Amino acid sequence: MNSPWPLLITATYVAIAMVIGLRARAGRSMNSLEEWGVAGRSMGPVTLYLLIAAGSVSAYTFMGAPGWAYSKGVAVFYVAIYLAYLALVAWYFGPKVWQFGEQFGHVTQASAISDRYQSPALGAIAALVMAIGSIAYAVLQTIGSADILFVMSGGLIPIWLGVVLVLACIAVYLYASGQRAIGRTNAFQGVLMLIVAWAVGLWAVHSATGGLNFAGVFERIQSEHSEFLTLPGAGGDMSFSFWTTSIIVSMFSFMPPVWTQWMSASSARTIRRSATWLPTYYIVILPMVVVGFIGIYSLPELERADTVVLEYAMQHLPIVLVGLLGAGTLAASMSSSEPFIHSVSLSLSKDVLQPVLKLSDGVTGKLARLLILPIMFLLIAPLAIAEPGSLVMILLVGLGFASQVLPAFIGMFFWPRASRLGVMAGIVVGFLITTAFTILWPNPMGIHAGFWGLILNLPVFVAVSLMTPATHAEVVERFFRISAPRGFTRSKGKALNSVT
Repeated sequence: MNSPWPLLITATYVAIAMVIGLRARAGRSMNSLEEWGVAGRSMGPVTLYLLIAAGSVSAYTFMGAPGWAYSKGVAVFYVAIYLAYLALVAWYFGPKVWQFGEQFGHVTQASAISDRYQSPALGAIAALVMAIGSIAYAVLQTIGSADILFVMSGGLIPIWLGVVLVLACIAVYLYASGQRAIGRTNAFQGVLMLIVAWAVGLWAVHSATGGLNFAGVFERIQSEHSEFLTLPGAGGDMSFSFWTTSIIVSMFSFMPPVWTQWMSASSARTIRRSATWLPTYYIVILPMVVVGFIGIYSLPELERADTVVLEYAMQHLPIVLVGLLGAGTLAASMSSSEPFIHSVSLSLSKDVLQPVLKLSDGVTGKLARLLILPIMFLLIAPLAIAEPGSLVMILLVGLGFASQVLPAFIGMFFWPRASRLGVMAGIVVGFLITTAFTILWPNPMGIHAGFWGLILNLPVFVAVSLMTPATHAEVVERFFRISAPRGFTRSKGKALNSVT
């Protein structure tokens, strides 16, 4: 395809996103941590709905998930379970997190952890561990963005240049407008993705089957390639144990950007309303996955599974729709990389550098904005250019590390007896095990490395907590009056026991 239209349409999208992002600040000063970090806690339900939805429906929706359908088959529906769980988590935990932030002044996830356990060191450790998962997520989104520009330009924009261009565009409006830019651009990107996904999916199904019924695609797969419809999949590498433990690890990963998004809401009720609507957006995944299954029999010799939707579109869809697909896929990538880059910069400055260097809030706010540049160009860009693996596998590695902070949340929402040293010991043990079983002995017995980390992490957390002093009772009570209010209807001493 030699037409310039796909690249022009994609470039037009980038220009619109930059204008929206730059205008989002609306004259406000962005040197405040609360303003740049959580948009002054002012987002309404529709913006928050699209912010959370577009942020979680990322490059793996347009590239990674169809790629898994193409290469592995039914294992791809891991994503559907994971996203359904995200909506439940947002509905239950989101309002509580918002109250923590509103009453205690938190602007990051790690600052809430530091406050709950009265330990800046623990907050810093949590921030650094979560940064690994967040950077992995940002890397996979950046790879997806660069791939789009490479394909839409017919190879004229190499991957390395695509990485630099996308990160530079995001850096401009993220520095200028912070969380407000993420909210506004994600709202635009979310609408675009939903329209493009269904337009491309239905057109692809019609070109492959002559109708608009998805059933015809799966009937053909069942008759010609039935191995794609059962685990361990066509490649034999997606065992039931790895698939299941991947879901469990994903479910227990409270990623920092989601936490920040909850704190950006105008009220706790706003979060609950937005979370109630979330499942209506996640249907965006279905048509893209179906295109991945179509590729099994229509593109049997494809070199890179993650490009199945793009390759099919370029061979069978109108040029304008190909351009819109490029814009939609780039929107999916950028809408997810923005909040992760933002959260890493915000948390490293607030939870690591501020306590170590004894910085004021004003200096820390300015530092958070400046820190996005080295994070983007010294960490994310080199990793994205190296392309260390498939998009979904990069995601799963990142979630494996992020899940090791689970003890901190157990002590925040469910178990008042959790201690600072217990949480710290659990995180360290889980991190070391996850690292070993990711790098040295990948996923022993077909079980996700992050799940192995949790198997040792949680018992260590409980044992050390029981052997070491708990956090001061007044601090625990302050948190649990929000996270478990029914447990505090009686006297303080009985209350702590009632929620234990």
